[in-house]
Amino acid sequence: MNWTLLYDMQRMLDERIEAEHGLVQEDLFSRKMLAFLVELGELANETRCFKFWSVKPSSPTEKVLEEYVDGLHFLLSLGLECGLFYQENEAPLAERSLVEQFLAVFHAADRFGMTKASADYHELFTEYLCLGAALGFSPDEITAAYRRKNEVNHQRQNERY
Repeated sequence: MNWTLLYDMQRMLDERIEAEHGLVQEDLFSRKMLAFLVELGELANETRCFKFWSVKPSSPTEKVLEEYVDGLHFLLSLGLECGLFYQENEAPLAERSLVEQFLAVFHAADRFGMTKASADYHELFTEYLCLGAALGFSPDEITAAYRRKNEVNHQRQNERY
């Protein structure tokens, strides 16, 4: 994936939101972290992977992918907030069950939320990419969906969302 492009797109969206909402001088880390965790929960809810009591299937793939890139927006934004950038070493492998992978992301987010350390950000990002792989999403699908959702987010700002 072209991380430079995605970070640049996220930076433009973040700067726009912060300027238009009078947040330029605000520390938004905690809000962004909570937003990421909420999006992660919404993603889990769409997959229904933890709902052992129900036979209802997962939401359609496109809805799950949209929720996934909602989380990616906040993950990129968290990096920008802290001056951290993901450096991909190799394609992540999904070796856990989907439930275990969600839990790994939640645990990594908790660590990063406490430390704001580069190594913990990298671990969180890697676990999130592993989640995307476990969900069956290719890097090209994720990039295309991110671009679409980024356009939607700019349109929402135009409409005073």
